[in-house]
Parts: sequence; structure tokens; C-alpha cells
Amino acid sequence: MNIILFDGRGRNDLLPFTFTRPVAEIRVGILTICEKWEKLLSVSYSYLTEAYLQEKFPLNDCVDNLFVNGNILPTAEFVIAIQSLQLGECLTLENETIAFRGSLEDFQSGKFAVQIEFEKSLLRIQKVYDIFMLNGAAMEVDFRLLTKGRKSAELSSTVQLIGETHFPDGTPKLFVEEGVSVECATINLKNGPVYLGKDVEIMEGVHIRAPFAACEHAVVNMGAKIYGATTIGPYCKVGGELNNVVMFGYSNKAHDGFLGNAVIGEWCNIGAGTEASNLKNDYSEVKLWSYETRRFQKTGLQFCGLIMGDYSKAGINSMFNTATTIGVGCNVYGSDFPRVYIPSFQEGGTSGFKPVIMRNFFATLEKVKARRGLTLSEVDRDICEKIAEFGE
Repeated sequence: MNIILFDGRGRNDLLPFTFTRPVAEIRVGILTICEKWEKLLSVSYSYLTEAYLQEKFPLNDCVDNLFVNGNILPTAEFVIAIQSLQLGECLTLENETIAFRGSLEDFQSGKFAVQIEFEKSLLRIQKVYDIFMLNGAAMEVDFRLLTKGRKSAELSSTVQLIGETHFPDGTPKLFVEEGVSVECATINLKNGPVYLGKDVEIMEGVHIRAPFAACEHAVVNMGAKIYGATTIGPYCKVGGELNNVVMFGYSNKAHDGFLGNAVIGEWCNIGAGTEASNLKNDYSEVKLWSYETRRFQKTGLQFCGLIMGDYSKAGINSMFNTATTIGVGCNVYGSDFPRVYIPSFQEGGTSGFKPVIMRNFFATLEKVKARRGLTLSEVDRDICEKIAEFGE
């Protein structure tokens, strides 16, 4: 079976994160959406996404393909349904194609011999705020997927566990991979599971309330206070106070300061003392920038914090108003609150913004990646240059 994860029609509602990745590469829960599929089905995966992303995320086209909408969080029922599809058949949900079996030509032309409505409920990310809103539910599914039939590593006796350590069905709520270091921390399991990935370090004095996941090589600095549902992606470093935050990977918020109901992309850095509001003073409904409509739109939410695209950073003591959206490759600094929408590759603050000088941006990014033993690829450079050309 050749599965192609395609970007659905709501891709623009997941910007700025889909500027730099296909929809299926978004992390929600513990795993990215593609990683969820990889754990469920041992088959080959590729992507159908924007042309400028296709070199980094290639398409493997066969005569008989199974196209799956990349914003769907897979379930056992959905897997059975897509495996049952015959050539030319598609699954739909609320008038949107969520799966199709056949050729690339037929898929792109919309030539579907049979359309079948999928009648089970599914979790899917359609707006950027769905990433943090669905994080708790997705985390429990991922937790069970990752830990089924496996034995957790031992936890230090200096760690204080609070609440029942097992779900009602007997499944443990805490799983510790090999190489994890946790000392003198408290972990409250009353509201869900806690997953600590390979070589994670939780320093002394950290307080964690489930659901929580720290992916491989993540670090939680001393004295951090973390509320669920929060996911710290691979190689991230965090400190201060976090509440319902998803960090994709390789990003830092290593110092004091508050971040809540937020999504942070890859290779971001949030300076010491930075505060990001997630609630308006008058408790009114939050409006968030829409890349699709080019205006601020109502969300139906009362809580929404910082949305930060890949490669962006904020200087020390930065302040962000409720529901601030920052694009890719931005550099925000200075006192007081900047505007609540900052297009990609802009630098500045309340006194104004100007375009980032790309050669300086790449020079800094090369240094940032070198600290993690990685290099800046020509493919990633080309993607950034293409995004800068868009001129949001």
C-alpha cells in the first residue's frame, strides 16, 4: 500500500506552520500526524503538498495510491475504512474528501467513481488553534499507541507522583523511556498521562500537571511550572510557566515568563522574561489573523495565546497581546506590545518593522543549527527564500 498524505482545502488556515511543512508534519499530541500513521501502518508514506515544499517532502506516485487527508488524526475505524476502499472510491466527511484510492491523475481531476460518507467521528486540525485545543485528546491516543505492550523505565525515588498511576482499564498513566533523568520533581497524573521520551531531562523543582509529553532530548529547566495539555517537542528547552502549549521541536523558551494556549514552530527562541497573554482583559471572544481571508476573524475562543512560525524569535522581556500571530523567520524585540500580526521575515517592535536581511538571517540560522550538530540545507534555504518572496 502506497499512502500519500495530501494537504486538504483548509491548508491556508494552518499557516504559518504550513509555510514550511505539509499539514501531516504538524505535531499534535505526542507525534506528528505522519508519525501517527507510521505507528499504525507499516507502509510507505509520501506527501502531496505545495510545489516549493515537494523537494523536501517528496511525492511517491504509483498506479494504485491511497490518498489520505493530512489533517486527519488516524483512528482504528478510519484505518479500516481506508483499507477497504476499492479503486476509484473515496471517503468524504462534511463534503470534503478525506481519502481516495486510485491514480494521481484521477485524484487531481476529482474523478471519483464512488463517494462514501464516513460516519464515525474524527479528530482533525482545521485551524491553528485546533493544535492546542485537541492536544490533550490526541496525546492520550498517542500515549496508548506508543506504550502498548511495553515496560516503562524506572523513575527516581526523589520524584513525587500525585493521583492514580493507572487508567481505569489498568493502563499505566506514566511512561518513561530509556535515558530519562528526573530528580526532585512533582508529577500530577490526575488529569491524564505523562510521557517522557528518550534522554529527556526534567530538572529539580519542576512541577508538571498531566496531560504532558516531552519528546526525545527535551529539557525542562529548574523550577518550571507546566500545566496540561502541553507537548514539548524533540530537543526543545523550556522553563517558566506553560499552560496548554505545543512546541514542535528544536525551539527554546528556557527562562521565566508565561506562555499559554500557544503553538510554537521549530527553531524558535523566546527570550528571558517574555510574557504572552492568552486572555483579553474584558474576557471577550478572541479574534485571530486569518491568512485565508487576510483579516482578523472570530474564533469562538476565550483563551488563545501566541502563534509563532518556524525560525522566529523574541528578545528578552518581550510582551505579546492575546492571539498574536508571528510568521516565519521574524525577529521581535523592544519594550511594549508589538502588533498582533507580524508577517514572515520581518524584524522590529512597537517602533515599526522592516524586512529581515536574508543573508543575516541565514548566517544566524547556520549558527543556531550548528549548536545542535546540524547544518542548514540548501533545500531549507530555498524554502525560506520562496516564503520571503510571497510578500504577505
